[in-house]
Amino acid sequence: MASPFHTSTKPVPFTARSLIDKTRTAFSTLPDSRKTATSNNLKYAVEDAALSAFSVFFTQSPSFLDYQVRMQKTYGKNNAQSLFGVHSIPSMNQVRTILDPIPPQQVYPVFADISEGLHQNGYLDPFRRTGNTLLIALDGTDFFASEKIACPQCTRQTMKSGKTLHRHTAVTPVIVAPGQTQVVPLPPEFVQPQDGQEKQDCELAAAKRWLDAWGARYAPWRATLLGDDLYCHQDFCQRAIEQGFHLLLVCKPDSHSTLYDWLADFDRTGQVQVGERKRWNGKRHITEHYRYMHHLPLRNSDDTLMLNWCELTETDENGKQLYRNAWVTTHAIDDETVIDIAASGRCRWKIENENNNVLKNHGYHFDHNFGHGQHHLANLMATLVLLAYLLHTTLDWVDSYFRAVRGLLPSRRTFFEHLRALMQYLPFDDWDHLMQFMLKGLNGTIPDSG
Repeated sequence: MASPFHTSTKPVPFTARSLIDKTRTAFSTLPDSRKTATSNNLKYAVEDAALSAFSVFFTQSPSFLDYQVRMQKTYGKNNAQSLFGVHSIPSMNQVRTILDPIPPQQVYPVFADISEGLHQNGYLDPFRRTGNTLLIALDGTDFFASEKIACPQCTRQTMKSGKTLHRHTAVTPVIVAPGQTQVVPLPPEFVQPQDGQEKQDCELAAAKRWLDAWGARYAPWRATLLGDDLYCHQDFCQRAIEQGFHLLLVCKPDSHSTLYDWLADFDRTGQVQVGERKRWNGKRHITEHYRYMHHLPLRNSDDTLMLNWCELTETDENGKQLYRNAWVTTHAIDDETVIDIAASGRCRWKIENENNNVLKNHGYHFDHNFGHGQHHLANLMATLVLLAYLLHTTLDWVDSYFRAVRGLLPSRRTFFEHLRALMQYLPFDDWDHLMQFMLKGLNGTIPDSG
């Protein structure tokens, strides 16, 4: 899908206002399935419905719109209008009805343009690790399951009881790196029934579609794909390599018997390279044991990919095993690079801890049913949650006011508590006005915004 924004080769400064403006511009192009110009349901524009839903996720306030309706009656203005550009506030039921027919793919260009801006401005440079590449972790996560509620985009699972479980699952790619506490969400891909396909859709098939849709954009950034053993599959690996990606994927013995049979033969003849490193983790001494080998077959076939393999085992002072994992990769491995490759492979867990866990347990309520609908509503709402998370991450880096306020508050939770309380009672002219008000109240110094 073509982006509604013009990509510039010059750095483009991001602020809260400019990011919301980008989002509003994208929402103004969303399709409107309502056909009758005289219909009562045309009172609210699609743009206002989308911005209204997004404002709830951005502020992490389920009651945000209700408070803004009351504020409009009291002050003649409201924060939904001044901060998000909502001209007329619909109810949440009206929001769901208006947005239900819109596929989430219509929102993906916003993700692409924001990540492009971060890339151009150098904010992603600290995320470069193995082979000076960006690490993109792929993983699937469920965000809805019900035995009673279903829509055409649900996948279906028959349980042992004979009942059918209706599920929504998303592949949520994020840029990660060892030592980085934040992650950068990229456009998602949803597991859902595909036109013309009788076979049930799955996480791996969705990941392949993501490669087809976004490989041409992200592979030229020099990127390495991280994934668990599910992704260590010939078809997926071949497709990723053809797109121009490097690979660093978990590789388990149970699912890759041919590779480990070859490895055992080389091990018996002493050809598997080994190494060891000791380190202090702040609490105890850890010994890292490395093994690696080049050019092992991914499967037993004439057309198999030959990939490099490495393993890390950690033990404590008493020889007790603390950690063990192994990966295949397209990166060359030696005594020096194996340490970095293993560290990059291990940081795949960040997609679970720093992304999925944050989305579900730290205010975003990713797995809450904000509205299931009859068409695309559940997936679209999930996409708007992910977009809010991306904007929050971006603002931590690029908006001096936002960063200053966040630095004065002890946690993400406290920040949003303050934000919700203020926007509930006071109208603000714009984002700068809100951030400056918070800084003054926290006795902070208003930064030079340039």
